[in-house]
Amino acid sequence: MKDRAETGRVRLVPIDCKLDDRGFLYQIYGSLGGYPPIKRVYVVGNHSKGVIRGFHKHRGEYKFFFVVSGSAKFVVEGGGGGSFDTFVLSAKQPAVLVVPPGHFHGWVSLSDDTAIVGMSNYTLAESEKDDIRKDPFAHGKDVWETKPR
Repeated sequence: MKDRAETGRVRLVPIDCKLDDRGFLYQIYGSLGGYPPIKRVYVVGNHSKGVIRGFHKHRGEYKFFFVVSGSAKFVVEGGGGGSFDTFVLSAKQPAVLVVPPGHFHGWVSLSDDTAIVGMSNYTLAESEKDDIRKDPFAHGKDVWETKPR
């Protein structure tokens, strides 16, 4: 079986939540076996829903995203461009979104005061040299909207 890191696929990794009468505990780092070691951890937050952060990609950097409060819709462009996958992450259902190199990605807050823990296998200096940015509306506004169902 191929190691997850070798597949180059975007993945959602469920995170086990330990819950007792005191509260809860997530073990994020130990849940991500098979990927490059994490060198950097950072927190990004949006004050209100509807704020968009993205699109960018990296040639060699893996990104890992975990929502600690609120909720967010992540949009990840397929390797060839034009096709998208969307993932809704929420503190109510803990999971880490793994974005391997070569995928444009971004996110929009679905609720006020959304906060995300980002993790990377690159230092900030390494990441800044590996960053490729693109207009978040290059494929229209529809990709960021919540669709009625």
